[in-house]
Amino acid sequence: MSQSLDSLLAEYDELEKKLADPSVHADQAGARKLGKRYAQLGPIVKTAREIEQARNDLEAAKELAAEDRTFQDEVVQIEEQLPKLEEKLTELLLPRDPHDGDDVLLEIKSGEGGEESALFAGDLLRMYTRYAERQGWKVEMLDGTDSDLGGFKDVTVSIKTKSATPDGVWSRLKWEGGVHRVQRVPVTESQGRIHTSAAGVLVFPETEETTEVEIDEKDLRVDVYRSSGKGGQSVNTTDSAVRITHLPTGIVVSCQNERSQLQNKARAMQVLQSRLAALAEEQKAQEQSDARRTQIRTVDRSERVRTYNFPESRISDHRVGYKAHNLDQVLDGDLDAVVDALATADRAERLAGG
Repeated sequence: MSQSLDSLLAEYDELEKKLADPSVHADQAGARKLGKRYAQLGPIVKTAREIEQARNDLEAAKELAAEDRTFQDEVVQIEEQLPKLEEKLTELLLPRDPHDGDDVLLEIKSGEGGEESALFAGDLLRMYTRYAERQGWKVEMLDGTDSDLGGFKDVTVSIKTKSATPDGVWSRLKWEGGVHRVQRVPVTESQGRIHTSAAGVLVFPETEETTEVEIDEKDLRVDVYRSSGKGGQSVNTTDSAVRITHLPTGIVVSCQNERSQLQNKARAMQVLQSRLAALAEEQKAQEQSDARRTQIRTVDRSERVRTYNFPESRISDHRVGYKAHNLDQVLDGDLDAVVDALATADRAERLAGG
């Protein structure tokens, strides 16, 4: 436990005072960061206060029960409630992923399977978009390369919450990274045979603009080109789309969604900053313990994480043994049961000190 409960309660009170100061909100990025931390501490403070109140109520009920046995039921009720609150607080005080309140950048890339893989990448994009709509999040497409049949060879989107929250987009989508496999009869298959193809998903926490990630302009190659839409047709008569290559790492990011070249470059730089920050955290985690599972594992696409089997209407997550036969609903954005299974496994591991 990195901080004691008393220090967290004191930090919460201090944040409350700062956020009540109008001058703090002149710096929107700074105020948003304070707001995220305040929201993160909120459940801890609420539960701690509930425990304190329950203990006071228990003491008073015991005193009254000593004189009037009708208060004994209240004593029993509080004694049953108190351990549950204490267990909840213990869980809330566990070291948590510092990015849980962050927005995310999500990339989907078609893999083995050709055109069918690109169509599946499009299905995954729709699934995450519909899930985001259910959560009240905002999805913004930053870049994409269409396939001939209407899928995506690759696509990058930003998914954001509308307000500061301790459990943001990253807390729900951080386990989505990896290889997603599909088993179905492709539209290009004339014999009705089931094929297996795959698409890769990468998820990165989107860093705040104030995050310190040093990027040397000498390490960048910037290319500009015309934005393209469905079928590859140009949708802009000027070279407004921007592709940035970070030469030391080979990371390539691009953006064509904004109206001007400068705006696209600025947005692409934000994406690059998030990619480099995630890479640095991954390397640091590996240095600290190669054996320990890292929350930033989503940078690695080599692991097959999930299978979508159309003939059986089955979805299987191979990491936690989750299976369900509601594939249509899942692809329509009903992802909560899958995500909850992953979150429960992660919580159990953290409680066990894994």
